[in-house]
Amino acid sequence: MPDQVGVREPLLTDDADAAPEQAFEQLGAVADAVLYEGYLLYPYRRSSPKNRVRWQFGVLLPRDWVERFGPVAPGISGSADSWYQQTECLLRAPKDDAVVRLRVRYLQMQHKQVEDADGSPVESLRTADGATHLSFDEAIPRETELTVPLAELLDGGRTVDVGAPGGDEYEPLPGDAGRIVRRHRELRAATTVAAEPLAPGLFRLRVRTENTGRPADPGACRNEALRDALIATHTVLGGEGLEFVSLIDPPTALAEGARGCHNAFTFPVLGGAPPKSADGEGETGPAMLSAPIILSDHPQVAPESPGDLHDAAEIDEILTLRTMLLTDAEKAEARATDPRAARILDRVDSMPREVFERLHGAIRSLTPAASSASRTSGRSTGTRASTGTRTSAEADRRVAPAPEPPAEARSAAPQAHRETLTPEPGVAIRAAATATRHEPSVPEPPAAAHPAGPEAQHQTPAPDSATTAPAAVPAAHRETPTPEPTPAPPAPPASAPAALAAPHEPPASEATATPQRPAWWQEGGDEGLSPTTDTVLVGDVPLGAGSPVLLRPRTRGADAQDMFLDGRSATVAGVFHDVDGSVRLAVTVDDDPAAELHGWYGRFHYFRPDEVEPLATTGTPAAPGRDHDRLRRRPQR
Repeated sequence: MPDQVGVREPLLTDDADAAPEQAFEQLGAVADAVLYEGYLLYPYRRSSPKNRVRWQFGVLLPRDWVERFGPVAPGISGSADSWYQQTECLLRAPKDDAVVRLRVRYLQMQHKQVEDADGSPVESLRTADGATHLSFDEAIPRETELTVPLAELLDGGRTVDVGAPGGDEYEPLPGDAGRIVRRHRELRAATTVAAEPLAPGLFRLRVRTENTGRPADPGACRNEALRDALIATHTVLGGEGLEFVSLIDPPTALAEGARGCHNAFTFPVLGGAPPKSADGEGETGPAMLSAPIILSDHPQVAPESPGDLHDAAEIDEILTLRTMLLTDAEKAEARATDPRAARILDRVDSMPREVFERLHGAIRSLTPAASSASRTSGRSTGTRASTGTRTSAEADRRVAPAPEPPAEARSAAPQAHRETLTPEPGVAIRAAATATRHEPSVPEPPAAAHPAGPEAQHQTPAPDSATTAPAAVPAAHRETPTPEPTPAPPAPPASAPAALAAPHEPPASEATATPQRPAWWQEGGDEGLSPTTDTVLVGDVPLGAGSPVLLRPRTRGADAQDMFLDGRSATVAGVFHDVDGSVRLAVTVDDDPAAELHGWYGRFHYFRPDEVEPLATTGTPAAPGRDHDRLRRRPQR
C-alpha cells in the first residue's frame, strides 16, 4: 500500500481512455486539499488553541467507541464522527465492458514523542545546535486503489482491505541529547463496492468504507481514540466506458434516481473541468470526488496558489501576509511543531514578488456581451456582486446556472467583491458551512468598469429586453415584487429614467419620476436602503425581517449547501439589494442550534425571493424589535 500521495503509475494507457484518466488524476490536487484541510492552521504553532482541537472531517472511529452512548445518526455531514462512510451515485455505462476505478484515501495519526537523554518523554527539548524539538501528533497519508469490472459489482460486489499497519520509528537527536519516537497503531478497515441496475445502461454505485477495528480503550477521550481512526476519509471515483451523473444538477430524466441515492457522512460531486457551456439538461462527467466536506461540482484549486496552507476556505494573500509577520520566536515554534509548517514558512519567506502579486486575485468569469442590446445598454459583463452573497460556488464553477437567469441578466457591473470573483488563490474548494461570509466589496473605478452609453447619464442599468432580471430599485421603493416567469417587457425608451423601469410595470413618466439612486460605486448609492425594515413581495405577502418562510432553492443551478435546506423553515433577518437590482433574503434556519449565534454575528444564508414560500399568507412582518432584528445586534467595530 503506497504511503506517499501523488506518486502513481498510469492505470489506463489506451489513447481513448486518456480523458477519463486525466480527469481522475486531476482530482488529486483537490483531494489533497480535502485530506489536509485543517491539519494545521495559522499561526501553525502547537501552542495555538485552534491547533489543539484537530481532525474534524471524515473521521471514522471504531464502532464500539462511537456508539458507546448510542447509534450514530446518519447524515451527509462529514464533520460528525462515525464508524462508516457510504457513497451512492448514479453512473451510465452503455456497454458491458465498463470498468470502475476507485481510490480510498485517509490520514493515519502518528504521535511524535520527544525523549531526553534518559529516555523520559518531554514536551520540548532544545539541542546543542540551537534547534527546538516538540512533541506533536503528525499524520501519515494512506490510500488503496481498486479497479474492478462493473459486471462483477453487479454480481455481489467486492470487499477490499483498506487498513494500515502499525509501527515505531526512532530518530536520534544531535549530540546524544535524546531521540524522537514516532508511533502509529494498526488500523483495520474495509471498503465494499457494489452496483445495482436501475434501467438499461443506468446503475447505482455504492461504496461503503468501515472502521472494523476495536478501540484500545472504549472509554478513552476522543484525542486518544483518534489513534485508532481513519481521518479525512474520502473516495475518488473514475473508470472506463462510463460516466457519472451529478447529484446536484442531474439530467431531468435521472432526477428521481439521483434523489434515491443515500449518502452518509460524505457527498459526491463531479470532478474534472466544468463544461464550457451549460445546456440546461444536467451534468455528467468522467470522475467523482466523494468528500466529507460538501463541495460544488467541478471543484478546482486556483492556479495562482503556490502551495497548500491547510485552510482552503481562507484567502492565500491574507494568510501569506500574516505568516510573514510572525515573530522569529513564533516562526521557530512553528518550524519545530511539524515539517509541513516548516515548509509553509520556507515558501512564504522565499516567495518571489511576482508570485506574491498573483495572490491578489484574478477575474476569470467575465464573458463577452451576448447581444447587441447588452452592448448598447452601457452594461459591463462582469460577475454579480451583492451586499450579502449566498456563496461563491457559482463563480468558482465558472458555469452559468441553467436555465435561468440568462447570462445577460447576470452580467451586471463588475465588482471586486471577494465572494463574487472566481476563487482567490487556494480558495477553489469551499467547506460546507452553516453560514456564509459577509464581507465588504472593494469597488473598481467606474470609468473602466462601465463604458459610456445611453445609461451612463443615469448611472443605473436598464433592464435588458432579453432578460427577466429586475432593474435597479429606486430609493423610494420599499417593496420589490418577486420576478415572475413571464417574458420581460421591452427596454424603456432613452427618455425614460432607466431606474424606474421594472419588469412588470410600465416606466413612469418623467413628470412623476422618482429621483434616481446613484450608481453603486458612488457616494450615497445605498442611502435609503434598510435591510431590517425593507420588504419584498412574494406573491401578495410582504416579507421582511421576522417573516417565517419555507426554503425552496432552485432545482437547477442552486448551491449544494442550499439544496440540503430544501423544505426547512427559516426566519428572515433582512432584505438586501444587489447592485444589479435583484434582491436577496438573509435567513437563519429555525432548527439550527447555532441560529442565534449566527444571527448575532451576522452570518446568514441568502436566498432569492422566488426560492422561499411565505409561511404566513397575510399580514406584514413583525414590528422591528430585539426578538427578530438580528442585524442590529451585530457587534459594532
